[in-house]
Amino acid sequence: MTVLDMAVLDDAAFQLLKADVDAWVRGPGEDFANQIEATGIVPPELFLDLKAHGFLGLAAPERLGGKDIPFSRYLELMEIFSRSHASIRMLVHVINGTWRAMDEFATEAQRDQIVRPSVAGDVLVAFTLTEATAGTGADIRTTVRREGDTYYLSGEKQLITFGVKCDYWLLLARLEGSTGQDGTVALLVPNAGLPGAEVIDDSETMGVRGTDHAILHFDNTPVPVANRLGEEGQGLTIMLGGFLLPSRVSVAMSCVGLAERAQELAVEYANRRETFGKKIADRQAIQFYLAENYADIAAARALVIHAAKAFEEGAADAGVLSSASKMIAVDMLTRVTDKALQVHGGSGYWKRNPIERVYRDARAQRFEEGTNEIQKLIVGRAVVTGAVTN
Repeated sequence: MTVLDMAVLDDAAFQLLKADVDAWVRGPGEDFANQIEATGIVPPELFLDLKAHGFLGLAAPERLGGKDIPFSRYLELMEIFSRSHASIRMLVHVINGTWRAMDEFATEAQRDQIVRPSVAGDVLVAFTLTEATAGTGADIRTTVRREGDTYYLSGEKQLITFGVKCDYWLLLARLEGSTGQDGTVALLVPNAGLPGAEVIDDSETMGVRGTDHAILHFDNTPVPVANRLGEEGQGLTIMLGGFLLPSRVSVAMSCVGLAERAQELAVEYANRRETFGKKIADRQAIQFYLAENYADIAAARALVIHAAKAFEEGAADAGVLSSASKMIAVDMLTRVTDKALQVHGGSGYWKRNPIERVYRDARAQRFEEGTNEIQKLIVGRAVVTGAVTN
Protein backbone atom coordinates (compact mmCIF):
# COMPACT_ATOMS: atom_id res chain seq x y z
CA MET A 1 0.00 0.00 0.00
CA THR A 2 1.43 3.38 -1.00
CA VAL A 3 1.18 6.51 1.08
CA LEU A 4 -1.55 7.87 -1.22
CA ASP A 5 -3.60 4.66 -0.96
CA MET A 6 -4.15 5.10 2.76
CA ALA A 7 -7.64 6.24 3.70
CA VAL A 8 -6.49 8.01 6.84
CA LEU A 9 -3.00 9.41 7.04
CA ASP A 10 -1.18 9.28 10.35
CA ASP A 11 1.44 11.97 10.84
CA ALA A 12 4.38 9.80 9.82
CA ALA A 13 2.66 8.81 6.58
CA PHE A 14 1.69 12.39 5.90
CA GLN A 15 5.28 13.54 6.31
CA LEU A 16 6.29 10.93 3.73
CA LEU A 17 3.62 12.29 1.41
CA LYS A 18 4.92 15.84 1.89
CA ALA A 19 8.44 14.63 1.10
CA ASP A 20 7.12 12.93 -2.04
CA VAL A 21 5.42 16.14 -3.19
CA ASP A 22 8.54 18.19 -2.43
CA ALA A 23 10.73 15.77 -4.38
CA TRP A 24 8.34 15.96 -7.35
CA VAL A 25 8.24 19.76 -7.25
CA ARG A 26 12.04 20.07 -7.17
CA GLY A 27 12.56 17.32 -9.76
CA PRO A 28 9.99 16.69 -12.53
CA GLY A 29 8.04 19.79 -11.53
CA GLU A 30 11.02 22.04 -12.21
CA ASP A 31 11.62 20.35 -15.57
CA PHE A 32 7.97 20.98 -16.50
CA ALA A 33 8.30 24.58 -15.29
CA ASN A 34 11.20 25.24 -17.64
CA GLN A 35 9.32 23.61 -20.51
CA ILE A 36 6.22 25.74 -19.85
CA GLU A 37 8.23 28.97 -19.74
CA ALA A 38 10.01 28.08 -22.97
CA THR A 39 6.87 27.14 -24.92
CA GLY A 40 4.05 28.98 -23.15
CA ILE A 41 2.07 25.73 -23.12
CA VAL A 42 1.24 23.24 -20.38
CA PRO A 43 2.20 19.89 -21.95
CA PRO A 44 -0.31 17.02 -21.76
CA GLU A 45 2.41 14.98 -20.07
CA LEU A 46 2.24 17.26 -17.03
CA PHE A 47 -1.44 16.58 -16.50
CA LEU A 48 -0.86 12.85 -16.90
CA ASP A 49 2.04 12.91 -14.44
CA LEU A 50 0.01 14.77 -11.81
CA LYS A 51 -2.79 12.26 -12.31
CA ALA A 52 -0.44 9.27 -12.09
CA HIS A 53 0.93 10.52 -8.76
CA GLY A 54 -2.59 10.97 -7.38
CA PHE A 55 -2.06 14.70 -6.91
CA LEU A 56 -5.41 15.69 -8.48
CA GLY A 57 -7.60 13.86 -5.95
CA LEU A 58 -5.92 14.71 -2.67
CA ALA A 59 -8.72 16.64 -0.97
CA ALA A 60 -11.85 14.88 -2.25
CA PRO A 61 -13.58 12.23 -0.12
CA GLU A 62 -13.10 8.53 -0.74
CA ARG A 63 -16.66 8.10 -2.02
CA LEU A 64 -15.70 10.36 -4.96
CA GLY A 65 -12.43 8.54 -5.53
CA GLY A 66 -10.27 10.98 -3.58
CA LYS A 67 -7.75 10.55 -0.78
CA ASP A 68 -9.88 12.30 1.87
CA ILE A 69 -7.03 14.41 3.23
CA PRO A 70 -8.38 17.02 5.71
CA PHE A 71 -8.46 20.53 4.28
CA SER A 72 -5.88 22.02 6.64
CA ARG A 73 -3.46 19.17 5.90
CA TYR A 74 -4.14 19.41 2.17
CA LEU A 75 -3.10 23.04 2.36
CA GLU A 76 0.31 21.94 3.61
CA LEU A 77 0.65 20.15 0.28
CA MET A 78 -0.66 23.17 -1.62
CA GLU A 79 2.05 25.19 0.13
CA ILE A 80 4.67 22.92 -1.47
CA PHE A 81 3.05 22.80 -4.92
CA SER A 82 2.97 26.60 -4.90
CA ARG A 83 6.76 26.74 -4.79
CA SER A 84 6.65 25.35 -8.31
CA HIS A 85 5.42 26.91 -11.53
CA ALA A 86 2.15 28.84 -11.21
CA SER A 87 0.42 26.71 -13.86
CA ILE A 88 1.29 23.55 -11.93
CA ARG A 89 -0.12 25.09 -8.77
CA MET A 90 -3.22 26.19 -10.68
CA LEU A 91 -3.98 22.69 -11.95
CA VAL A 92 -3.63 21.13 -8.51
CA HIS A 93 -5.60 23.94 -6.85
CA VAL A 94 -8.56 24.01 -9.22
CA ILE A 95 -9.03 20.26 -9.64
CA ASN A 96 -8.76 19.69 -5.90
CA GLY A 97 -11.45 22.35 -5.34
CA THR A 98 -14.18 22.34 -7.98
CA TRP A 99 -15.67 19.09 -6.66
CA ARG A 100 -16.68 21.01 -3.50
CA ALA A 101 -19.02 23.26 -5.45
CA MET A 102 -20.54 20.37 -7.36
CA ASP A 103 -20.84 17.50 -4.89
CA GLU A 104 -23.40 18.79 -2.39
CA PHE A 105 -25.87 19.79 -5.08
CA ALA A 106 -25.18 17.18 -7.76
CA THR A 107 -27.51 14.35 -8.67
CA GLU A 108 -26.03 10.87 -8.57
CA ALA A 109 -25.98 10.89 -12.37
CA GLN A 110 -23.98 14.14 -12.34
CA ARG A 111 -21.57 12.67 -9.79
CA ASP A 112 -20.96 9.65 -12.00
CA GLN A 113 -20.69 11.62 -15.23
CA ILE A 114 -18.73 14.68 -14.07
CA VAL A 115 -17.76 14.90 -10.39
CA ARG A 116 -16.00 11.54 -9.94
CA PRO A 117 -14.23 11.77 -13.33
CA SER A 118 -13.09 15.27 -12.35
CA VAL A 119 -11.53 13.97 -9.12
CA ALA A 120 -9.89 11.17 -11.12
CA GLY A 121 -8.40 13.70 -13.56
CA ASP A 122 -10.41 12.36 -16.50
CA VAL A 123 -12.68 15.40 -16.84
CA LEU A 124 -11.61 19.05 -16.47
CA VAL A 125 -14.16 21.50 -15.07
CA ALA A 126 -13.60 25.28 -15.34
CA PHE A 127 -15.11 27.59 -12.71
CA THR A 128 -17.01 30.15 -14.81
CA LEU A 129 -18.17 33.20 -12.89
CA THR A 130 -16.35 36.42 -13.88
CA GLU A 131 -17.85 38.82 -16.41
CA ALA A 132 -16.48 41.88 -18.18
CA THR A 133 -19.47 44.10 -17.43
CA ALA A 134 -20.34 43.05 -13.89
CA GLY A 135 -18.75 41.99 -10.64
CA THR A 136 -18.41 38.40 -9.54
CA GLY A 137 -21.56 37.96 -7.52
CA ALA A 138 -25.22 38.87 -7.43
CA ASP A 139 -24.90 41.48 -10.22
CA ILE A 140 -24.06 39.00 -12.99
CA ARG A 141 -25.72 39.64 -16.33
CA THR A 142 -25.44 36.29 -18.11
CA THR A 143 -29.00 34.98 -18.41
CA VAL A 144 -30.94 31.85 -19.17
CA ARG A 145 -34.43 31.50 -20.57
CA ARG A 146 -36.21 28.25 -19.84
CA GLU A 147 -38.33 26.52 -22.45
CA GLY A 148 -39.48 23.09 -21.31
CA ASP A 149 -36.46 20.93 -20.50
CA THR A 150 -33.95 23.36 -22.00
CA TYR A 151 -32.28 26.57 -20.84
CA TYR A 152 -31.13 29.03 -23.51
CA LEU A 153 -27.96 30.73 -22.30
CA SER A 154 -26.88 34.23 -23.37
CA GLY A 155 -24.07 36.44 -22.12
CA GLU A 156 -20.32 36.74 -21.74
CA LYS A 157 -17.68 35.42 -19.34
CA GLN A 158 -14.02 36.37 -19.16
CA LEU A 159 -10.78 35.41 -17.38
CA ILE A 160 -11.97 31.80 -17.23
CA THR A 161 -9.06 29.58 -16.20
CA PHE A 162 -8.96 26.36 -18.26
CA GLY A 163 -11.95 27.75 -20.17
CA VAL A 164 -10.45 26.83 -23.55
CA LYS A 165 -9.49 23.21 -22.95
CA CYS A 166 -11.96 22.16 -20.26
CA ASP A 167 -14.67 19.55 -20.72
CA TYR A 168 -17.33 21.50 -18.76
CA TRP A 169 -17.87 25.05 -17.65
CA LEU A 170 -19.31 25.26 -14.13
CA LEU A 171 -21.19 28.45 -14.93
CA LEU A 172 -23.31 30.95 -13.02
CA ALA A 173 -26.23 32.62 -14.79
CA ARG A 174 -29.60 34.05 -13.83
CA LEU A 175 -33.14 33.57 -15.02
CA GLU A 176 -34.23 36.37 -17.33
CA GLY A 177 -35.89 39.16 -15.34
CA SER A 178 -34.49 38.12 -11.95
CA THR A 179 -32.37 40.32 -9.69
CA GLY A 180 -29.90 39.75 -6.88
CA GLN A 181 -29.39 36.19 -5.69
CA ASP A 182 -32.94 35.20 -6.59
CA GLY A 183 -33.07 33.36 -9.86
CA THR A 184 -29.35 32.52 -10.03
CA VAL A 185 -28.58 29.08 -11.42
CA ALA A 186 -25.41 26.98 -11.58
CA LEU A 187 -25.05 25.00 -14.79
CA LEU A 188 -22.63 22.33 -15.99
CA VAL A 189 -22.24 23.42 -19.60
CA PRO A 190 -20.35 21.03 -21.89
CA ASN A 191 -17.52 22.58 -23.90
CA ALA A 192 -18.52 20.61 -26.96
CA GLY A 193 -19.18 23.07 -29.78
CA LEU A 194 -22.71 23.93 -28.67
CA PRO A 195 -24.75 26.20 -30.95
CA GLY A 196 -24.24 29.86 -30.13
CA ALA A 197 -21.15 29.23 -27.95
CA GLU A 198 -17.91 30.99 -28.88
CA VAL A 199 -14.61 30.31 -27.12
CA ILE A 200 -11.84 32.91 -27.48
CA ASP A 201 -8.35 31.96 -26.31
CA ASP A 202 -7.14 34.81 -24.08
CA SER A 203 -4.05 33.13 -22.64
CA GLU A 204 -1.38 35.80 -23.23
CA THR A 205 -0.76 36.88 -19.65
CA MET A 206 2.01 38.57 -17.67
CA GLY A 207 2.58 35.49 -15.54
CA VAL A 208 1.08 32.04 -14.95
CA ARG A 209 2.23 31.15 -18.46
CA GLY A 210 0.83 27.98 -19.95
CA THR A 211 -2.53 28.02 -18.19
CA ASP A 212 -5.23 28.65 -20.76
CA HIS A 213 -7.78 31.39 -20.13
CA ALA A 214 -10.92 32.06 -22.12
CA ILE A 215 -13.42 34.71 -23.06
CA LEU A 216 -16.78 33.02 -23.62
CA HIS A 217 -19.75 34.31 -25.61
CA PHE A 218 -23.16 32.63 -25.53
CA ASP A 219 -26.08 33.48 -27.79
CA ASN A 220 -29.16 31.37 -27.04
CA THR A 221 -26.94 28.37 -26.39
CA PRO A 222 -29.10 25.36 -25.44
CA VAL A 223 -28.27 23.66 -22.13
CA PRO A 224 -30.43 20.83 -20.76
CA VAL A 225 -32.18 21.62 -17.47
CA ALA A 226 -30.75 18.29 -16.30
CA ASN A 227 -27.33 20.00 -16.31
CA ARG A 228 -28.37 22.38 -13.54
CA LEU A 229 -26.77 21.94 -10.12
CA GLY A 230 -29.23 22.31 -7.28
CA GLU A 231 -32.35 24.42 -7.67
CA GLU A 232 -33.09 27.75 -9.27
CA GLY A 233 -32.05 30.44 -6.80
CA GLN A 234 -29.16 28.39 -5.38
CA GLY A 235 -26.62 29.36 -8.01
CA LEU A 236 -24.78 32.00 -6.01
CA THR A 237 -24.68 29.76 -2.93
CA ILE A 238 -23.14 26.95 -4.97
CA MET A 239 -20.52 29.15 -6.58
CA LEU A 240 -19.52 31.28 -3.59
CA GLY A 241 -19.90 28.97 -0.62
CA GLY A 242 -19.13 25.74 -2.38
CA PHE A 243 -15.99 26.85 -4.16
CA LEU A 244 -14.83 30.38 -3.40
CA LEU A 245 -14.77 30.21 0.40
CA PRO A 246 -12.26 27.33 0.69
CA SER A 247 -10.60 28.36 -2.56
CA ARG A 248 -9.66 31.74 -1.10
CA VAL A 249 -7.91 29.98 1.77
CA SER A 250 -6.13 27.76 -0.75
CA VAL A 251 -5.02 30.80 -2.77
CA ALA A 252 -3.80 32.38 0.47
CA MET A 253 -1.67 29.31 1.12
CA SER A 254 -0.40 29.46 -2.44
CA CYS A 255 0.86 32.95 -1.59
CA VAL A 256 2.71 31.49 1.39
CA GLY A 257 4.31 28.76 -0.71
CA LEU A 258 5.40 31.14 -3.47
CA ALA A 259 6.76 33.58 -0.88
CA GLU A 260 8.78 30.75 0.64
CA ARG A 261 10.25 30.01 -2.78
CA ALA A 262 11.14 33.69 -3.26
CA GLN A 263 12.81 33.74 0.16
CA GLU A 264 14.71 30.54 -0.63
CA LEU A 265 16.02 32.04 -3.87
CA ALA A 266 16.99 35.26 -2.10
CA VAL A 267 18.92 33.42 0.61
CA GLU A 268 20.72 31.26 -1.96
CA TYR A 269 21.70 34.32 -3.97
CA ALA A 270 22.77 36.30 -0.92
CA ASN A 271 25.07 33.47 0.17
CA ARG A 272 26.58 33.27 -3.32
CA ARG A 273 26.91 36.90 -4.39
CA GLU A 274 29.96 38.90 -3.31
CA THR A 275 30.60 42.63 -3.43
CA PHE A 276 33.84 44.22 -2.28
CA GLY A 277 35.12 40.84 -1.17
CA LYS A 278 32.17 40.11 1.11
CA LYS A 279 29.04 37.99 0.66
CA ILE A 280 25.98 40.19 0.62
CA ALA A 281 24.38 37.77 3.11
CA ASP A 282 26.72 39.30 5.69
CA ARG A 283 25.45 42.81 5.06
CA GLN A 284 22.94 44.20 7.52
CA ALA A 285 20.63 45.66 4.87
CA ILE A 286 20.22 42.25 3.24
CA GLN A 287 19.71 40.52 6.59
CA PHE A 288 16.96 43.03 7.42
CA TYR A 289 15.18 42.17 4.14
CA LEU A 290 15.39 38.47 4.87
CA ALA A 291 14.33 38.88 8.51
CA GLU A 292 11.27 40.89 7.50
CA ASN A 293 10.39 38.26 4.90
CA TYR A 294 10.71 35.45 7.43
CA ALA A 295 8.37 37.16 9.90
CA ASP A 296 5.92 38.16 7.16
CA ILE A 297 5.66 34.59 5.86
CA ALA A 298 5.30 33.04 9.32
CA ALA A 299 2.51 35.44 10.31
CA ALA A 300 0.53 34.91 7.10
CA ARG A 301 0.91 31.14 7.28
CA ALA A 302 -0.48 31.07 10.83
CA LEU A 303 -3.60 32.99 9.76
CA VAL A 304 -4.12 30.72 6.74
CA ILE A 305 -4.00 27.58 8.88
CA HIS A 306 -6.41 29.22 11.35
CA ALA A 307 -8.83 30.00 8.49
CA ALA A 308 -8.50 26.45 7.14
CA LYS A 309 -9.39 24.92 10.49
CA ALA A 310 -12.36 27.29 10.84
CA PHE A 311 -13.64 26.03 7.47
CA GLU A 312 -13.13 22.41 8.54
CA GLU A 313 -15.09 22.99 11.73
CA GLY A 314 -17.89 24.94 10.04
CA ALA A 315 -17.18 27.95 12.25
CA ALA A 316 -19.46 30.97 11.91
CA ASP A 317 -16.53 33.21 11.02
CA ALA A 318 -15.04 30.85 8.42
CA GLY A 319 -16.06 33.09 5.52
CA VAL A 320 -14.59 36.22 7.07
CA LEU A 321 -11.38 34.40 7.94
CA SER A 322 -11.21 33.12 4.37
CA SER A 323 -11.22 36.68 3.05
CA ALA A 324 -8.91 37.93 5.80
CA SER A 325 -6.34 35.22 5.15
CA LYS A 326 -6.24 35.97 1.43
CA MET A 327 -6.06 39.71 2.06
CA ILE A 328 -3.08 39.35 4.40
CA ALA A 329 -1.29 36.65 2.40
CA VAL A 330 -1.54 38.55 -0.88
CA ASP A 331 -0.05 41.70 0.61
CA MET A 332 2.66 39.61 2.27
CA LEU A 333 3.55 38.00 -1.05
CA THR A 334 3.87 41.41 -2.69
CA ARG A 335 6.33 42.58 -0.03
CA VAL A 336 8.34 39.36 0.07
CA THR A 337 8.79 38.97 -3.69
CA ASP A 338 9.74 42.63 -4.04
CA LYS A 339 12.45 42.31 -1.39
CA ALA A 340 13.62 38.99 -2.81
CA LEU A 341 14.03 40.59 -6.22
CA GLN A 342 15.86 43.53 -4.63
CA VAL A 343 18.31 41.14 -2.98
CA HIS A 344 19.15 39.86 -6.46
CA GLY A 345 19.78 43.40 -7.66
CA GLY A 346 19.70 43.95 -11.41
CA SER A 347 20.37 40.27 -12.09
CA GLY A 348 16.93 39.40 -10.76
CA TYR A 349 15.29 41.32 -13.59
CA TRP A 350 16.59 38.88 -16.20
CA LYS A 351 14.59 35.81 -17.22
CA ARG A 352 17.61 33.54 -16.67
CA ASN A 353 17.01 33.88 -12.92
CA PRO A 354 14.03 32.02 -11.36
CA ILE A 355 13.13 35.01 -9.19
CA GLU A 356 11.96 36.84 -12.33
CA ARG A 357 9.26 34.22 -12.95
CA VAL A 358 8.28 34.15 -9.28
CA TYR A 359 7.90 37.93 -9.28
CA ARG A 360 5.63 37.86 -12.36
CA ASP A 361 3.54 34.95 -11.11
CA ALA A 362 3.01 36.58 -7.71
CA ARG A 363 0.96 39.40 -9.24
CA ALA A 364 -1.90 37.06 -10.23
CA GLN A 365 -2.98 36.28 -6.67
CA ARG A 366 -3.87 39.95 -6.18
CA PHE A 367 -7.11 39.38 -8.11
CA GLU A 368 -7.51 35.59 -8.15
CA GLU A 369 -10.74 34.52 -6.37
CA GLY A 370 -11.67 38.16 -5.78
CA THR A 371 -9.53 41.28 -5.46
CA ASN A 372 -8.17 42.45 -2.13
CA GLU A 373 -10.60 45.34 -2.28
CA ILE A 374 -13.48 42.83 -2.26
CA GLN A 375 -11.90 40.92 0.64
CA LYS A 376 -11.60 44.14 2.64
CA LEU A 377 -15.27 44.93 2.03
CA ILE A 378 -16.28 41.48 3.29
CA VAL A 379 -14.13 41.74 6.40
CA GLY A 380 -14.99 45.38 7.04
CA ARG A 381 -18.74 44.79 6.91
CA ALA A 382 -18.42 41.86 9.31
CA VAL A 383 -16.44 44.00 11.74
CA VAL A 384 -18.73 47.03 11.77
CA THR A 385 -21.88 44.93 12.11
CA GLY A 386 -20.42 42.97 15.02
CA ALA A 387 -20.53 39.70 13.10
CA VAL A 388 -16.93 39.06 14.15
CA THR A 389 -14.82 40.22 17.08
CA ASN A 390 -11.15 39.80 17.90
